[in-house]
Order: sequence, then structure tokens, then C-alpha cells
Amino acid sequence: MILVVEDEPGILDFVERGLRRHGLEVDTATDGEAGLARALEAEIELVVLDLMLPRRSGQEVLGELRAARPELPVIVLTARGEVEDRVAGLDAGAVDYLVKPFSIDELAARVRAQLRSARRGDTTLVTGGIRVDLLSRDVTTVGDHRVRLSTTEFELLVFLMQHEGQVLARDQILRAVWGYQHDPGTNVLDVYIGYLRRKLSATEATGKITTVRSLGYRFDGEPR
Repeated sequence: MILVVEDEPGILDFVERGLRRHGLEVDTATDGEAGLARALEAEIELVVLDLMLPRRSGQEVLGELRAARPELPVIVLTARGEVEDRVAGLDAGAVDYLVKPFSIDELAARVRAQLRSARRGDTTLVTGGIRVDLLSRDVTTVGDHRVRLSTTEFELLVFLMQHEGQVLARDQILRAVWGYQHDPGTNVLDVYIGYLRRKLSATEATGKITTVRSLGYRFDGEPR
């Protein structure tokens, strides 16, 4: 169950409908006090939290949740876009940060990624000389070389690494990473695979993304 804590009715409705459209179970709260009480219940697996809330601020809610349920992923959703605000939110315990206005598809992708890691109990992926921190979203390779990835590149790499050695169909990857059905003729996946390959090839990582003709792609942690 995903809890969305947001006091603006239009945004709350937009997020709730959008996440439900992506097949997620959603509950809502419109102030910090009610949001905190609901977030402390065991069935809540992730919280999407606005920082500017009545009765109790998002920062206070974050602090309480970090103390009471440190394993609970919280994605901050706010109009504040300054670097200091993002850092403050992450330092307070958020695992991710989105600034309004935002894409509901991007939010859903980030929610799914956090749920996958929380349900697996893993916070890192390590294979093929690549280390991915699912909480900080840092990607490093052999020799502590940091690989800077966009949100979509990150989600794509994580999905491929989580299915290491498996051949993944194009439509399977598109649904998992982009969250909605694309035109079968789209080349967006190929474009992002190209981005990832170029960034990884500039490092000493041994893991690679293999094209399986007529089927899709496979992540190989070790050379075959």
C-alpha cells in the first residue's frame, strides 16, 4: 500500500489516480498529523510526502518516520527545488525527491524501484564490477569510478541487473521502466541502452548489456 500525503486537492487527485493507473494500491492523507499516524501502520510500504503540510510539516513527519520505521521508503514531493531543500529532505530520511511539476510516469517508476528494493530487503546491487546503491542512487564501478546516470538510465540499469542472465523482452522492459505501453515501433529503449553502454564502456566494469536478436536484452555480469 502506497500512502500519499498532500494537502492540495488537485495534486492529490492527480497522484492518486496516476499511481492507481499503474496498478498500485493507494491511500491518502491531507495533513502531516494524519499522514504520520497512517504511515506508522504496518501495511504502508512507501510514502509519497509533500513537505509543505498543515498541522505538521513534512520535515517533522520525515524525522518521526526515520526514528520509528527507518526501513520505510519516503519519496518527497514538493514545490521546493533549491539544492539546499533537496539535500535537507534526503538528509532527513527521504530516499528520493521530485519537484513539482512532475511526470506521473516518472513518479510511478521511482515508486516501483523503491518497492522492489524494499521487498527484496536489498539496498545494493553488485555484479560485473558495478555497484548500485538503491537508496542513494549512486552507481560506481571498479576503481570507485562514479557513473552519472539520468533517472531513466538508472531505472533501466537496475531492472537489467536485477534480472542478470535473463533474456528480457522489449515490451517487458518498457512496462517495467517506463510504466506504460509504448508503440511497438518505438526506439526509446534502444536509445537508452546505447546511453548505458557508452557510460559503462568508459569504465573497467566487466558487466555488459547483450542484445539477443529478435527477443530483447540480457545483462551479463561476467563475460560469456
